[in-house]
Amino acid sequence: MKATGSNTVQVAKSIKQEVDNLNKTLPPGVQITTVVDTSKFIQQSINNVIQHSMLGGALAIIILFLFLRNVRSTIVVALVIPISVIATFTMMYFGNQTINMLSLGGLALGLGSLVDFSVVVLESIYRYRQNGHGIIEAAKLGTAEVGTAVTAAAATQVVVFLPIIFVSGLAGILFKPMALTVSFSHIAALFAALTLVPMLSSKLLKNVSPPDETLPQGKTKNPTIHFGRFIHRLTDYYGNILRWSLGNRKKTIGITVVLLVLSLVALPFIGTEFIPSMDQGEISVRLELPTGTKVEETSKVAAELESLAHHNLKEIERIFTTVGSGGQLSFLGVGSGHIASIQIKLKPLDQRDISTAEAAEKLRLAMSDIPGADITVTATDNSGGPGGQPIDIAIYGDDLEVLNQLGDLLVEVVKDVEGTRNVTNSLAKANPEIQVIVDREQASRYGLSASQVLQSVRIAFDGQIVSRMRTGDDEVDVRLSTPDDSKSLDKLSNLTIVSPTGAKVPLSVVASIESHHAPMEIRRTSQSREVRITADVSGRDLGSINKDIKAELDNLALPEGYVVTFGGQAQDMADSFKDLGMALMLSVVLVFMVMAAQFESLFQPFIIMFSLPPTFIGVVFGLGVTGHHLSVPALIGTIMLVGVVLNNAIVLVDYINTLRKRGYGRNEAILEAGPIRLRPILMTALTTILALLPLAFGTGEGSEGQAPMAVVVSFGLALSTLITLVLVPVVYTIFDDLGKKLSNKISNISLSKSNKTV
Repeated sequence: MKATGSNTVQVAKSIKQEVDNLNKTLPPGVQITTVVDTSKFIQQSINNVIQHSMLGGALAIIILFLFLRNVRSTIVVALVIPISVIATFTMMYFGNQTINMLSLGGLALGLGSLVDFSVVVLESIYRYRQNGHGIIEAAKLGTAEVGTAVTAAAATQVVVFLPIIFVSGLAGILFKPMALTVSFSHIAALFAALTLVPMLSSKLLKNVSPPDETLPQGKTKNPTIHFGRFIHRLTDYYGNILRWSLGNRKKTIGITVVLLVLSLVALPFIGTEFIPSMDQGEISVRLELPTGTKVEETSKVAAELESLAHHNLKEIERIFTTVGSGGQLSFLGVGSGHIASIQIKLKPLDQRDISTAEAAEKLRLAMSDIPGADITVTATDNSGGPGGQPIDIAIYGDDLEVLNQLGDLLVEVVKDVEGTRNVTNSLAKANPEIQVIVDREQASRYGLSASQVLQSVRIAFDGQIVSRMRTGDDEVDVRLSTPDDSKSLDKLSNLTIVSPTGAKVPLSVVASIESHHAPMEIRRTSQSREVRITADVSGRDLGSINKDIKAELDNLALPEGYVVTFGGQAQDMADSFKDLGMALMLSVVLVFMVMAAQFESLFQPFIIMFSLPPTFIGVVFGLGVTGHHLSVPALIGTIMLVGVVLNNAIVLVDYINTLRKRGYGRNEAILEAGPIRLRPILMTALTTILALLPLAFGTGEGSEGQAPMAVVVSFGLALSTLITLVLVPVVYTIFDDLGKKLSNKISNISLSKSNKTV
């Protein structure tokens, strides 16, 4: 076990080195091998995130090159990525953050956003260069034109994570490092976009490609030319759609509302879970035979289970079996020799076609026919995620017997719910117990007290230290004990006790001996005894199973004074969803406040906020298509998405306002700003989406934890961008008309008051 605060990978690496050194000194045929090594999964997961991040970064740079059609321009933006990453690591160091799956996952999720600000700044500079401005002048004018919008976008993406600091429980512990990493990365990216990009542009953008309108005609094999023509056609098509939507505002709003309602209807079919389990390739099998079974018999059954495992699973790399262990009552033949544990290690994920959960379910079916054996098969998860059982139901009351009966009843209820596995009653786990009840009146006739009788029983089984033998500096206890053959239950009643008068009295004369099973532990909460019913889940999402169990329990009539509560991952999920829901609402409020301060208006931020509802459509669609459930990582991705999505709307609305200040009419400004801002919006959206695709659809160790976040951000951003490009301009016109009506009413009221005064 590593010490608290130590690095798992470093500790394991040092231990492996020592094991290698020890193996060199062992005799032939003897070797030390590793049974469990959690550092391997950690290392593989981190490497997996790094590989996916690098692939995503490469895809983002390729899409930038296709848009810009200029190597130097691409280099300007590409340089921002490593510089921002280095700056992020520096801030992580001073923030006492470590490099782990969560912090790297946050960096990977923000990798596409790292270039967003730089893309907007560079595109603005690039457009000024295309329009004939000098290289220095273009850098100044282009940066000044979008500086406010970029700063607002960065501020929204940073403040959106502030509420996660106040999230409690496991969700808060796990995702605070991610929130800090994303915030650090965006601060670094903003600084690079406003300083580094203009400086590099003033040095490198000496020659720029012609505008899309003057693209070379005729056949060509240059992919950038084909892509440029495609973007040019797409811009024209978007201009036509924008013109239609401004003339059909009710239809545009109606279509969006219909899509939003459909996504709300589809949400219950997505399913919910706490945190996705990681596929670590390890399965734990626990075998329990009737109490008193000899170790030899348990070993035979364990060997049979090993054969079944090898027969049903070809993906097994190693099996490690432990049969029996000593216990306090092992001298009575009732130790844990009837228990065995089997640890099965599967081959690496890329060498098998079956998941650990599917393999565990396959073994569970294969091992269900062993007579007289209680077998529990579970997929091991040591990834640092939720440690409790998925289903954990507690019944509180005073009478243990009643609690046990209610526990057995609930076990049957839970077993009948589809998707539950390994359902257990905590009071059903009982150990055989021997009670010696002294007849004090009978014992007193022989001159014996109760303590003398029980002392004799204790000495008979545990022995008594009668002397100590010194050997050098050590002392060895000399213990007096009865022979082993007198320690059986049959001979316990004939145990001879010597009375003070010298009479030899059998134990059965002065005490009664009772044998029964007693619970291994008696739990209490708020001074009430409790029984716990726990279960694993398989094949269905946790939320649906929990809902079905609650529906069944509502039909049960419990005795007076007995209460049922839910805990485990189901309760943790409910608490985390509640906290993250509050964090999401607080994020929206904070973002609104930041934009209100940035735009010095309440109307403008409210218009931009209309880009958020379409995001929900993309989130539900993405989770439904990929088969992921709504989970804590997915909600974290949704919170992150709030800041990312608003970036596009801010850039669009800000440029509409800029054109109106230059004298453009409202609709004229919208029709001009939309096509011009389409390219930077598509560039930022596509770079973010492509940077996340490897995480969203990638495989390998640890990918399950990052996939829901990546899916939510990529799909939510994709659909939101498509809808926002049309919806936000329409909402802009609606609120502009509303503002004019309010201004006219206020003017009329003021005019009427002044006329009355005259």
